[in-house]
Amino acid sequence: MDINDTILALIEKSPDAITTRLAQRVRTRRLEMNLTQLALATRAGLSYATYRRFETTGEISLHNLVMIALALGTSDDFSVLFATRKYESIEQIVREKKDSLRQRGRQNE
Repeated sequence: MDINDTILALIEKSPDAITTRLAQRVRTRRLEMNLTQLALATRAGLSYATYRRFETTGEISLHNLVMIALALGTSDDFSVLFATRKYESIEQIVREKKDSLRQRGRQNE
Protein backbone atom coordinates (compact mmCIF):
# COMPACT_ATOMS: atom_id res chain seq x y z
CA MET A 1 0.00 0.00 0.00
CA ASP A 2 1.49 3.35 -0.94
CA ILE A 3 1.22 6.61 1.01
CA ASN A 4 -1.72 7.87 -1.07
CA ASP A 5 -3.75 4.74 -0.27
CA THR A 6 -2.96 5.18 3.42
CA ILE A 7 -4.03 8.82 3.42
CA LEU A 8 -7.20 7.99 1.51
CA ALA A 9 -8.05 5.22 3.98
CA LEU A 10 -7.63 7.64 6.88
CA ILE A 11 -9.77 10.30 5.22
CA GLU A 12 -12.51 7.77 4.52
CA LYS A 13 -12.56 6.84 8.23
CA SER A 14 -12.73 10.38 9.56
CA PRO A 15 -15.77 11.27 11.68
CA ASP A 16 -16.93 13.75 9.05
CA ALA A 17 -16.70 11.18 6.28
CA ILE A 18 -18.54 8.55 8.33
CA THR A 19 -21.39 10.88 9.29
CA THR A 20 -21.69 12.20 5.75
CA ARG A 21 -21.94 8.66 4.34
CA LEU A 22 -24.50 7.78 7.02
CA ALA A 23 -26.62 10.81 6.08
CA GLN A 24 -26.39 9.79 2.41
CA ARG A 25 -27.60 6.27 3.24
CA VAL A 26 -30.51 7.69 5.26
CA ARG A 27 -31.39 9.98 2.34
CA THR A 28 -31.31 7.03 -0.06
CA ARG A 29 -33.58 5.02 2.24
CA ARG A 30 -35.94 8.01 2.60
CA LEU A 31 -36.19 8.33 -1.18
CA GLU A 32 -36.76 4.57 -1.57
CA MET A 33 -39.72 4.98 0.77
CA ASN A 34 -40.90 7.96 -1.33
CA LEU A 35 -40.80 10.33 1.66
CA THR A 36 -39.99 14.01 1.60
CA GLN A 37 -37.60 15.46 4.17
CA LEU A 38 -40.57 17.05 5.92
CA ALA A 39 -42.53 13.79 5.96
CA LEU A 40 -39.65 11.84 7.48
CA ALA A 41 -38.91 14.58 10.00
CA THR A 42 -42.57 14.56 11.07
CA ARG A 43 -42.67 10.77 11.23
CA ALA A 44 -39.50 10.79 13.38
CA GLY A 45 -40.76 13.57 15.64
CA LEU A 46 -38.02 15.99 14.59
CA SER A 47 -38.13 19.52 13.33
CA TYR A 48 -37.67 19.93 9.61
CA ALA A 49 -34.57 22.08 10.20
CA THR A 50 -32.95 19.37 12.36
CA TYR A 51 -33.54 16.71 9.74
CA ARG A 52 -32.46 18.93 6.85
CA ARG A 53 -29.22 19.80 8.69
CA PHE A 54 -28.54 16.07 9.19
CA GLU A 55 -28.91 15.30 5.48
CA THR A 56 -26.76 18.29 4.59
CA THR A 57 -23.97 18.03 7.16
CA GLY A 58 -24.28 14.64 8.83
CA GLU A 59 -24.66 16.35 12.23
CA ILE A 60 -27.33 14.92 14.54
CA SER A 61 -27.71 13.76 18.12
CA LEU A 62 -27.71 10.04 18.78
CA HIS A 63 -31.26 10.24 20.12
CA ASN A 64 -32.50 11.90 16.93
CA LEU A 65 -30.63 9.38 14.78
CA VAL A 66 -32.41 6.57 16.63
CA MET A 67 -35.72 8.36 16.04
CA ILE A 68 -34.96 8.48 12.31
CA ALA A 69 -34.02 4.79 12.31
CA LEU A 70 -37.32 3.93 14.02
CA ALA A 71 -39.24 5.99 11.44
CA LEU A 72 -37.42 4.19 8.61
CA GLY A 73 -37.83 0.75 10.18
CA THR A 74 -34.08 0.26 10.51
CA SER A 75 -33.60 0.40 14.28
CA ASP A 76 -32.38 -3.22 14.32
CA ASP A 77 -29.25 -1.99 12.53
CA PHE A 78 -28.10 -0.48 15.82
CA SER A 79 -27.78 -3.98 17.32
CA VAL A 80 -24.55 -4.58 15.39
CA LEU A 81 -22.97 -1.31 16.47
CA PHE A 82 -20.25 -2.11 19.01
CA ALA A 83 -21.28 -5.78 18.95
CA THR A 84 -19.12 -8.43 20.59
CA ARG A 85 -15.97 -9.13 18.64
CA LYS A 86 -15.65 -12.25 16.53
CA TYR A 87 -12.49 -14.21 17.20
CA GLU A 88 -10.19 -15.57 14.53
CA SER A 89 -8.25 -18.06 16.68
CA ILE A 90 -8.11 -19.74 20.08
CA GLU A 91 -4.93 -17.78 20.82
CA GLN A 92 -6.81 -14.52 20.36
CA ILE A 93 -9.48 -15.64 22.84
CA VAL A 94 -6.85 -16.64 25.42
CA ARG A 95 -4.94 -13.36 24.95
CA GLU A 96 -8.11 -11.27 25.33
CA LYS A 97 -9.17 -13.29 28.38
CA LYS A 98 -5.86 -12.43 30.06
CA ASP A 99 -6.29 -8.76 29.11
CA SER A 100 -9.86 -8.71 30.43
CA LEU A 101 -8.63 -9.55 33.93
CA ARG A 102 -7.42 -5.95 34.15
CA GLN A 103 -9.94 -3.74 35.89
CA ARG A 104 -8.76 -0.53 34.24
CA GLY A 105 -7.74 0.46 30.76
CA ARG A 106 -4.11 0.96 29.90
CA GLN A 107 -2.71 4.43 29.99
CA ASN A 108 -2.10 6.07 26.66
CA GLU A 109 1.59 6.14 25.97
